[in-house]
Amino acid sequence: MDHKELDVWRKSIDLVELIYSLTSSFPKSERFGLTSQMRRAAISISSNIAEGSARKGNKELLQFLNIALGSLAELETQYIISIRLAFLVKNNEVDELFNDQKRLLLGYRNYINKKI
Repeated sequence: MDHKELDVWRKSIDLVELIYSLTSSFPKSERFGLTSQMRRAAISISSNIAEGSARKGNKELLQFLNIALGSLAELETQYIISIRLAFLVKNNEVDELFNDQKRLLLGYRNYINKKI
């Protein structure tokens, strides 16, 4: 299946758009710090789903899905830091998107794991 047909990939692209929007209001002093880190982590999620899907086997796909999960955890941590530093205000929609992405990634990983 093409990665662009996967809900988990589509949701990760939504997350990238959201993170770019949220970090655009960060202080200029954070352009090469938290802003860059959050954007790279968000992009890493969708990129690893895509790269893993293009690989030749499910074992490789699992490896990339695990990397995507790690990037999601990194991004969520950076989001919490941004709130604590008062760059952002806690937003239930953002929290829900994180939870949806985690649920989809774990579900997809479990599905692929059963096929091995």
